[in-house]
Amino acid sequence: MLPHQTTLRLAAPVAVLALTLSACGGGDDATDAKKSPEPKAPASQAAKPASGGELATGESATGKVKEEDGTVTYEVTAQKVDLGTEAEAAKLVQDPADAKGMALAVAHVKFTHKSGPTLSNESDAGDGTRIWADGQRGALLIGAAEDAPGCEDPYDVTSFKSGDSHVFCESYLVPANAKSLEIQWSEENGEPYIWKFPNQ
Repeated sequence: MLPHQTTLRLAAPVAVLALTLSACGGGDDATDAKKSPEPKAPASQAAKPASGGELATGESATGKVKEEDGTVTYEVTAQKVDLGTEAEAAKLVQDPADAKGMALAVAHVKFTHKSGPTLSNESDAGDGTRIWADGQRGALLIGAAEDAPGCEDPYDVTSFKSGDSHVFCESYLVPANAKSLEIQWSEENGEPYIWKFPNQ
């Protein structure tokens, strides 16, 4: 077994996807340890201010991200979670035993640049995305979603400017029999926004 790093991420060869060890146990920061809060406002508003809370499907949040080119305000909308099979998950990790009873879940999140500088480098907006399953945080897979249908690789997006929208995806391992899935997104050190998706 490879050494456990302080960031809860396993070191792995370039060709092997890295798997965090936070599966079903939550992260070690205050944001990840929180459970889903109660809804804070009705779903009638188009976009919420940056305060966190539960949102309806299709509803957007507004948040700021410190990018290399400066701070950008984004409108953020979790679109869906694609859930794969245990067999697919086993192919994505170095040790198939890490994927026993787990499935690949891909969060699709749309980011619309509302204000701030045009980006000359890849956006870090997707770094605030997480998937939770039945109240527990999934295990992050590095690099698994870049070529998933409907997903864009942030490294391929250049000149991300005001008015532009892109869909960035994050991949996690979650229990294959999870009954409910959540996409959470938050600003750095902020309260998470939460979109719930039943696993049907």
